[in-house]
Amino acid sequence: MKFKQAILYGKAQLADVTAKAEYAAKSDERRSAYNVAVADFLHAPDVDEIDVTNYHGAAGDTVRVRVTDDFKVRQVQVSILNADGTLVEEGNAVKQNNEIDWIYTATAGNESTEGDKIVVRASDKPGNISVLEQVV
Repeated sequence: MKFKQAILYGKAQLADVTAKAEYAAKSDERRSAYNVAVADFLHAPDVDEIDVTNYHGAAGDTVRVRVTDDFKVRQVQVSILNADGTLVEEGNAVKQNNEIDWIYTATAGNESTEGDKIVVRASDKPGNISVLEQVV
């Protein structure tokens, strides 16, 4: 079923001039733009690391997230939850120049980070979503 959806996705991407150009830019003599699009549909992004070294609960603190994908990561959303599950804040991280690190800058103060959870949701062009959680 998923492969059938990937085939339909690949065909639809080739029918769109902008999408076709994006996938063609990643193609080579072994893989056509169509093959790149199908593979993209079949592979969700990998959230490889959540680095909370610089997050201590103050506005302006940062969380670094390392995310990779076979084509392109579109969005990385970070949620910070208290130990009891209440939402402290959430928002989108910003892609860094190295193309694999994303930085989320906290906007809210958080008095106690003990037992808090950082939840990262990364998505790619076809809408695949990967989630990784880490306790602070």
